[in-house]
Amino acid sequence: MHANKIKKAFLQITYTVIHPRLGGKWGSMDTIDTGCDHLIEALIEREGGYVNHPDDRGGPTRYGITEAVARAHGYTGKMSDLPQIEAKAIYRRLYWLRPRFDEVAKRAPRVAAELFDTGANMGPGVAATFLQRALTALNRNGKDYPDLVPDGRVGDRTLGALDAFLDARGRNGGETVLLRALEALQGERYLRLAEKRPANEAFLYGWLANRIGNAS
Repeated sequence: MHANKIKKAFLQITYTVIHPRLGGKWGSMDTIDTGCDHLIEALIEREGGYVNHPDDRGGPTRYGITEAVARAHGYTGKMSDLPQIEAKAIYRRLYWLRPRFDEVAKRAPRVAAELFDTGANMGPGVAATFLQRALTALNRNGKDYPDLVPDGRVGDRTLGALDAFLDARGRNGGETVLLRALEALQGERYLRLAEKRPANEAFLYGWLANRIGNAS
């Protein structure tokens, strides 16, 4: 499944709810969780089942979950037997709630969907760093909000900068531009990974085809 479909699955849920910063109510936690569920289901559909590619440094995966991540989450069985419900729990806890992308979703759902997808492929810390770098580069030399330290952690300062950016640039247009910046950073990293390690060229086409999408 294309990365755009993951974003659209999330938007179908979140755009039916009034945003709190527009004077309404975001809705219950169940509404937010439903959006996360759709993101996870779309990602699992695209990642497929058990894969053990010889050129993948991450080793065997199932539903896109690496063995190292599964072990850290407490799974002790064979990777080929990893239950889908376990994979969903890992994605929710480690790739959505822990990096606080659920908080980003309350402000910018398309950006949150992008961060989730990038985080699942590159790590949540990398995705959060992309957000921080993009926000800093777009703050008009600190006129709109202070520069951020790209530490890969979405905290109050990062969320505050995101709020200020959307206030300054407009919600729809600002989110689109920020999304394009994130995808530019993601694409550049993929190219760099392939340049530094020729074996990664086996994955580059698929990365660019499935992970980089239309920001509009």
